[in-house]
Amino acid sequence: MDKKDSILSIARKEGKITSQGIAKKFGVSRQYAQRMLHDLVKEGLLIQLGSTKAASYVPPAYAGNVEWSFRKRFPNRNLAEHEVLDDIEGRAQFRRSLPENIRSIFEYAFSEMLNNAIEHSQSENIHIEVEKRESTLIFQVNDFGIGVFRNVMQQRRLKSELEAVQDLLKGKTTTQPRAHSGEGIFFTSKIADVFSLESFGYKLTINHLVDDIFFEVVKPSKRGTKVFFQIACDSQQHLSDIFKEYQTDPEERGFDKTEIQVHLYTMGTIHISRSHARRVLAGLEKFKSIVLDFEKVPNVGQAFADEIFRVFRNRYPTIQITPVNMNDAVRFMVERVGKE
Repeated sequence: MDKKDSILSIARKEGKITSQGIAKKFGVSRQYAQRMLHDLVKEGLLIQLGSTKAASYVPPAYAGNVEWSFRKRFPNRNLAEHEVLDDIEGRAQFRRSLPENIRSIFEYAFSEMLNNAIEHSQSENIHIEVEKRESTLIFQVNDFGIGVFRNVMQQRRLKSELEAVQDLLKGKTTTQPRAHSGEGIFFTSKIADVFSLESFGYKLTINHLVDDIFFEVVKPSKRGTKVFFQIACDSQQHLSDIFKEYQTDPEERGFDKTEIQVHLYTMGTIHISRSHARRVLAGLEKFKSIVLDFEKVPNVGQAFADEIFRVFRNRYPTIQITPVNMNDAVRFMVERVGKE
């Protein structure tokens, strides 16, 4: 058995090897051991994780079980998402250690969130963290700029961070409408198991593992924006399925359907006014289908229901509005104004 076959045998037995470990086992220099390992990588018989002296090597069959991490701060000068992805791939070989559907989800979500930081944050640096912990893939994009909620507030002349969150969750919300569709945060939040945005003391968390959304004040205050994304490596989700879910006609491939969590607009009150309804409806004329989720909403005011289910429907008769998760009190009010 030659040295390369012996190295492969050791790798299969131990799961992960290093050039320093191979050099000791064979009594050769680390540089010589590294050359043999690189040859095996080129032949597709080993996968390299990491770079330089810290690199380790695993058989392809073991790649899915290996934990790895990537941390790096990038100057935000002519930074391109694909170059960062290539850097991560060079250190972690994530394309070969993750299922195809998870690779597609990661590359889409990561690119969208990094692009937001590059083009919107006005941050001089962007810190990236990507890691695979057991069966979970996590990434964070951390900038030190204007802040996502403040930016949306300023550009859209909103009164609060909560109003900024409300608009972001509708989709098609962007501070640069000529250059961006505003879909990135919407679809990234839908495909993640857990997704959060934290900025200047406010944090939005969308947790699909418990099927809930949280918006809270947090301390200490984070300058800029931190994006957190988590998904299980064995998730059966596919990016294309998420896109189809928010299309009224899959043949047209257009993002024309959205879903609104009405409880985010209640501001802790039970009776919701006509002005609250207008906040819910702001920007929804861009869509063909709107799902209004009344989960956790104990009651609504007559004016609120009238503004949505009569006034808005009369103004935009081609837009379909579908209320879901209504309790008896909400259903009574919605059906009442619908009959008027």
